[in-house]
Amino acid sequence: MALRDDRVTLAHGGGGKAMRDLIEEVFTDVFEPPGMEDQARLEADALSEPGAKLAFTTDAYVVTPVEFPGGDIGKIAVAGTVNDLAVGGAQPLWLSAAFIIEEGTEVALLRRIVATMKAEADKAGVRIVTGDTKVVDRGAADTLFVTTAGVGVIPPGRDMGAGHVRPGDVAIVNGVLGDHGATILAARGDLALQSPIQSDCASLGHLVDAVLAAAPDARAARDLTRGGLASALNEIAGAAGCGIEIEESALPLRDEVVGTCEILGLDPLYLANEGRVVIFVPEARAEAALSAMQSLPEGTGAAIIGRAVEGHPGLVHMHTAFGGVRIVDMLVGEQLPRIC
Repeated sequence: MALRDDRVTLAHGGGGKAMRDLIEEVFTDVFEPPGMEDQARLEADALSEPGAKLAFTTDAYVVTPVEFPGGDIGKIAVAGTVNDLAVGGAQPLWLSAAFIIEEGTEVALLRRIVATMKAEADKAGVRIVTGDTKVVDRGAADTLFVTTAGVGVIPPGRDMGAGHVRPGDVAIVNGVLGDHGATILAARGDLALQSPIQSDCASLGHLVDAVLAAAPDARAARDLTRGGLASALNEIAGAAGCGIEIEESALPLRDEVVGTCEILGLDPLYLANEGRVVIFVPEARAEAALSAMQSLPEGTGAAIIGRAVEGHPGLVHMHTAFGGVRIVDMLVGEQLPRIC
């Protein structure tokens, strides 16, 4: 083993032997990309199908702390990019990963995060095929930033998008909401919160595939990351030009998340998630889609939470537990910093 340093130094970003040792022993020996060229060369049978479309997405991850109950920045980077592809109906295939590492970061921490990324990629059925590494001066980053891009294939005839949602379509989420945001709050330690909650971080490609097998005419899906369920529903309502109504009593929420929000004056509808989606399907397919979700570990807490309606186009209304109705608007300002 050539890499003997305990911490990353600027030499590990200098382009010489130290950098090669870091890249090979921490990254490429784990990810095993196909070849060591400056680009990945990709082939897949799915690309040759007439009518197939290429899906491409990118995202940057700056969560603090970089490790937390239920995951770390590497798991989020893989799951988040896979989910961005999956909610468009794509089969995720390949990822890139670029790392910005602060001088002084523990090599052991990098190894743990890379191992988590590999495990999550294997679980999701994708490969990390190319990447980049940069080392910056101490204080120029917060331990580690990760940028990923993902490529997938949308099968012929599949066309999901927020604009396809129609009045009467049913909204389904795949599990309890707000766990990731509440976990990050507690993990930071600056609010003296203690909680048994773990992040919901998970790749959902297999879950979306199961829903589409049960409801091939599913209209649209959104992963509920920054801005939570509220922001996702508002985006869909705006794109579809219809209203959305949800039932407060139907929302799957842990008592611990609700309690944390009450203490801090937060709304759980805006808390971030990293393993939750909302999917709109025609009413006739709702029970089949719900059963498909509930058959998988990532969907055991799935629930029907509402539907699209003709009234109040572009707005989201919630029927409260007290019998009233309130508008659920887009998140204004910043509810939680650095959650993904």
